[in-house]
Amino acid sequence: MPVVSHVELNQRRQEILDGARKCFAEYGYEGATVRRLEEFTGKSRGAIFHHFSDKENLFLALAREDASRMAAVVADHGLVEVMRDMITYPDKYDWLSTRLEISSMLRTDASFRARWLDHQKILDDAVLERLTAKAKYGGLRDDVSIEVLHTYLETMLDGFITRIASGASVKDLDAVLDIVEGSVRRQ
Repeated sequence: MPVVSHVELNQRRQEILDGARKCFAEYGYEGATVRRLEEFTGKSRGAIFHHFSDKENLFLALAREDASRMAAVVADHGLVEVMRDMITYPDKYDWLSTRLEISSMLRTDASFRARWLDHQKILDDAVLERLTAKAKYGGLRDDVSIEVLHTYLETMLDGFITRIASGASVKDLDAVLDIVEGSVRRQ
C-alpha cells in the first residue's frame, strides 16, 4: 500500500472542505447528504470521513476555517470589512446561509452549540482585540463598553448574513455598513 505524504493528505482535506462548502451552500446542512458530499468533493465516503469523523465535524471545520479567514480581515480592517467582503465576494461566503438552518441546532443542541462557539471564538477574539486597540487610541465611542460594541457588531453580522441568505437585495447594504461603521467611531 503506497504511503501518502502529509502534503497530499492536506491537499485532499482542503479539496473536501472546498467541495463541502459548495454542497452546504447549495443544499443546506440537512440537505448535504453523504452522497451529495461525495459528489461535490469528488471523494469517497471513506476519504471524507478519514479526515472528518462525521458531517458535523466537517461542517465545524468549515466554520473554523472561515472564522480564521474572517479574523485575519478583522485584525487588519475590522468586522465591517468582513461584511463588505460578503457583498464583494459572495462565493467565499455563500455557505454561511446555513446559519439560518443551524440556528435551531444552536438553540436546541448544547453539544453542537458549545463546539460552534469554540470555533467562532477565533473571530470573537479578533473583534474584541481590534475594538480594544481602537479604544486605546481613541477611535471608538466611549459612552458604551467594548462588550456592548462587540455584541452590536455581532448582531449586525448575524442580521447581515440573514439578509443575504434570504436572497434580499444587497444594493443598499454598503451604505448600511457606512452607518454601522460610523456608529461605533468616536464622533
